[in-house]
Amino acid sequence: VFSLRDEFGGWDPRRQRPELWQLYNGKHSPGEHVRVFPLSNWTELDVWQYIAREKIELPAIYYAHEREVFARNGMWLAPGEWGGPKDSERLETRQVRYRTVGDMSCTGAVDSDAETIEAVIAEIAASRLTERGATRADDKMSEAAMEDRKREGYF
Repeated sequence: VFSLRDEFGGWDPRRQRPELWQLYNGKHSPGEHVRVFPLSNWTELDVWQYIAREKIELPAIYYAHEREVFARNGMWLAPGEWGGPKDSERLETRQVRYRTVGDMSCTGAVDSDAETIEAVIAEIAASRLTERGATRADDKMSEAAMEDRKREGYF
């Protein structure tokens, strides 16, 4: 929930404080600051159930739709200047949705026909693959890729 940052916005995982039993320590030194992520302990299913309960409207990208994608490291990525597709990767049109929406360079789509909140909730409840495992390209690059982005101030 609390993410301690240095004066340049950088994050050092060795300085991340444990947040046991929901005890939070917001103290910081002069020049440092704390970023707060209040939903860090919510699951993907928690988020979607909240969206349904509160009747929150979402952009169409969160629901299944046809789009051009290419396969890389077990996930479907959108074409773009940032890195794809490579010569060996073939573009194809598939019915996909994004389980999370982030930077094109690190977010993949999943095969899906879930076009409503109820269908998304049912799909997530039945899935044995986490959102991170399904769609974060960084996790396929290295175990520390996301932490490296945090250190660089990406989050």
